[in-house]
Amino acid sequence: MAQNAERALKSLLRGFLQLYPADAARLLDSRPIREIVRLLEAEPAPRATAVFERLTAEVAAQMLEQMARRSACQILAQLDPGRAAPLLSRLDEKARAELLALLEPAAAKELHALMNYPPDSAGHMMDPRAITFRPDATVREALGRIRALRHRRIHDVYLADEEGRLVGAVAVQELALAAPSERLEGLARRAPASIHAMAGREELVDLLTQLRLPSLPVVDVEGRLLGVIRHEAIITAAQEEASADIQTMVGASKEERALSSVSFAVRKRLPWLQINLVTAFLAAAVVGLFEGIIARFTALAVLLPVVAGQSGNTGAQALAVTMRGLALREIRPRHWLRISAKEVNVAFLNGLAVALTTSLGVYVWSRSVGLALVIGLSMVISMIAAGLSGAAVPMILIALGQDPAQSSSIILTTVTDVVGFLSFLGIATLLAGMLQA
Repeated sequence: MAQNAERALKSLLRGFLQLYPADAARLLDSRPIREIVRLLEAEPAPRATAVFERLTAEVAAQMLEQMARRSACQILAQLDPGRAAPLLSRLDEKARAELLALLEPAAAKELHALMNYPPDSAGHMMDPRAITFRPDATVREALGRIRALRHRRIHDVYLADEEGRLVGAVAVQELALAAPSERLEGLARRAPASIHAMAGREELVDLLTQLRLPSLPVVDVEGRLLGVIRHEAIITAAQEEASADIQTMVGASKEERALSSVSFAVRKRLPWLQINLVTAFLAAAVVGLFEGIIARFTALAVLLPVVAGQSGNTGAQALAVTMRGLALREIRPRHWLRISAKEVNVAFLNGLAVALTTSLGVYVWSRSVGLALVIGLSMVISMIAAGLSGAAVPMILIALGQDPAQSSSIILTTVTDVVGFLSFLGIATLLAGMLQA
């Protein structure tokens, strides 16, 4: 009888975890960590992950520390990397290294990249151990957890929803004066000021100078709380920014500035100009292959820049959107297929519209149906290739461990020129019988 009752209770619990993971996470948040660990370790990884990803970040990070390493890795492997990386950042270096070592190499590499921020970024300066609570948590619960963190200097606690997005902040002073049973959502400042993790030091200092805050939450592109920049880091950032301004004025920065020396600028720019020259010769070589058809139909030479210009602009648009997504960490190399498919579709539709306009203009100018058909077809093909290249090139460079900002544009220019010239002149060769001399 007792065994049947126990089995029924376990079955009921599993059903609750599976059907209502958000409610389960809300109830578990206030339970002892070891109790939550025992419960979720006994569940299949997908069910445990559904509950785990809805726990507050601090509770989830403590669970990762106390769970068996294999169980923790199974959950991490199923979490979105954007959620997993901030949790791993909260762990000490040894525990983090142990978990990353057990993950698939590709997943570990992606998480490692997400945990590393440029030296001058807000993400690099933040403390990932921000104190977070659910909006419906009580003052008593918040003060109890804060008392257990006596070694930390805390100005504010932050409220996050089930997806980890920042929804409010409460000053510790307000907690101390509030009734123990009062909910934090009633004390919170709505939509507190925050900064993106990839924001630079200059933007950080400007924001803090305007708002004069003792601390500042750091969020990702979806508004999820990643950490907090505390007063000490703010002072350091302001001092370094002032120092950087002085270095800029005398041209002493490691990066080129408006006042850098001529020799410094030449050293930075000349190698890439030489590489660009090589790629220009490659495009010229493609044109040289069709010297005969160009000699027969001189109108082709007049229209070549039109095809190259449109494909170049298409590629530049796709490249700009992709680079911005990578910089803000909206996308990662594993999204390359989705991003490439999107840019190909955009380029195809834009290509059809531009091709119709161009073909009409060329026909009015030349009265040649063949020439209008040639430029229309080549415009669609070259713009599709440009859109694909603009999305794929930076992704490929990152996968190869290269800096996409440094060489993407040169590679893209080569692809757009070569494909544009090749498609235009190749189709002209195939349809030479339709062209008018």
